[in-house]
Amino acid sequence: MSTLFDRLAGMLHRGHARDVGELMTDKRFADLDNMAEAAVLIAVTDSERPSVLLTQRPRTMRDHPGQVAFPGGKLDHGETPIEAALREAWEELGIAGEHVRVIGTTDRYWTGTGFEITPVLATVPDGLAIQPDPHEVESWFECPLDKLMDASQWNRNSVFWKGAMREYLEMDHDGYRIWGVTAAICWNLSLRLAWLEAHDG
Repeated sequence: MSTLFDRLAGMLHRGHARDVGELMTDKRFADLDNMAEAAVLIAVTDSERPSVLLTQRPRTMRDHPGQVAFPGGKLDHGETPIEAALREAWEELGIAGEHVRVIGTTDRYWTGTGFEITPVLATVPDGLAIQPDPHEVESWFECPLDKLMDASQWNRNSVFWKGAMREYLEMDHDGYRIWGVTAAICWNLSLRLAWLEAHDG
């Protein structure tokens, strides 16, 4: 049986080689001439039931207080998205780069608040010691990958925003509300990986 890393790498490669239909994006709400580049790490635990590491931002933060997010942030000058995602995972959760096996990048996400985000998919060891920075992380948790990849687990809602209707997804996991950009990135990744289809087949 292939390792989780190999399985995910194969799924991601096949997913990006085919048309998966319409991806979620807030690109129509974005000022494309004034976007800041950012990256997030989708860290999947190498375990019998793989899970994804997520954080809750402190409620005192200026941008997106209290929201659930992947470890990540803006690129520093000269950084690649992979370098930025690894740096942010270290700064936010104390995850050293040597523990991260990077699979690759997936679909960029344009937010309506000025960020062009590159998600970086990777695996990390199960039971990895996490040391969150309280200035950047209020709490952290794991959500099963199969739950995040399951369309039936998401509730689809809409809100009037910036002069138009905007659809967004959300789900509850152990009292955490996963929604907005984080949810959309998960949804897009689920289209690329076809994780549940592979396990049901």
